[in-house]
Amino acid sequence: MPKILLVEDNEMNRDMLSRRLTRRGFEVLLAEDGAAGIARARSEAPALVLMDMSLPVLDGWEATRRLKADPATAGIPVIALTAHAMSEDRDRALAAGCDDYDTKPIDLERLLAKMNGLLEGNGA
Repeated sequence: MPKILLVEDNEMNRDMLSRRLTRRGFEVLLAEDGAAGIARARSEAPALVLMDMSLPVLDGWEATRRLKADPATAGIPVIALTAHAMSEDRDRALAAGCDDYDTKPIDLERLLAKMNGLLEGNGA
C-alpha cells in the first residue's frame, strides 16, 4: 500500500481526496501547510506528495523547492495540485521541481493515472 502525503489547507478538499485515495488502497498522510508538509515528508518518507500550491505558512512552490533541494526528500515525486490552469502555472510548477501537475477540481481517474505513472517509475 503506497504511502501518499497530501498537503492541502482546505479541510473539505483534504477530507474528500484523502477518503477517495484511501478507498483506492493508498495510505494517506496529511499536512495543512507547506512547512508541515516538509516536516511530514522528512519524517514519513512517503512514496509520493500531492502538493496544493496555494498554502499558508509556506506555499507549495517554496515547499516543493525545499523538498527537491534536500537529499533526504529529493527523490520523492511531487504532483502540484492547483486551481490555476494556465500553461504558465504548469511551467512554474515544473520549474519549482514538481514532477507533474494537475488542476482542481480533481478528476480522480486522471490524477490516479499520473500518480501510478510516477509510483511505477519510482519503483514503489
